[in-house]
Amino acid sequence: PRMSAVEFYNRGVDQLDNGNYPEAMANFKQALQLEPFDPDINYNLGYVHHIQGNYQEAIDNYTAAIKIKTDYGEAYSNRGYAYFVQKKFTEAIADFSKAIALTPDNDTVYLSRGNAYSEVENYFQAIADYDRALSINPKNAMAYYQRGLTRSKLKQYQAAVADYTQTLKIQPTFADAFYKRGLASLDLNQVEEAIQDFKKAADLFQEQGRTENYQEAMEAIKKL
Repeated sequence: PRMSAVEFYNRGVDQLDNGNYPEAMANFKQALQLEPFDPDINYNLGYVHHIQGNYQEAIDNYTAAIKIKTDYGEAYSNRGYAYFVQKKFTEAIADFSKAIALTPDNDTVYLSRGNAYSEVENYFQAIADYDRALSINPKNAMAYYQRGLTRSKLKQYQAAVADYTQTLKIQPTFADAFYKRGLASLDLNQVEEAIQDFKKAADLFQEQGRTENYQEAMEAIKKL
């Protein structure tokens, strides 16, 4: 007997879970031929494109899913992320806002919208979104980190240092947070603290095989 759309779809989901993206895509495409108006098939096909970095194809599939199922929160947030990667920040913000309206307790979407606001230099709106993300999930290290970056841009260095410190409490091997905290400390003329952070960042960058970042941290130490 011929396979049904559901069978192709389930097979695709299994392949997706196992990281076999070409097979997953083939199965979702077969499913879509049989059921072109199924929102989940459209969404998952988009997601496979998304994982592989084919953002425009992903956007097309997410858009198809949203046309069929207008309250598809995940499709909005993922399409927003794909727009973000394409540097289409206005579209990204619109999609994240829609996703937030549909899933108001999702800290990740607030974080994503905050990042998009930050990219368009709407820093106060960005901070408000990071605040919301952290009120939902106080363990969201990236929300602390991104809020720190935004506060640094606003020259609120003391507050930025506090945010990087919170980031490192949650994620102690986050090399970038050490590096950025070092820069903020430097802006506060706290040279000793800055040197300690640059050294720690350099060690972690080296361990993580991030040679360019390692050299950058070493340069920062040399200048002091």
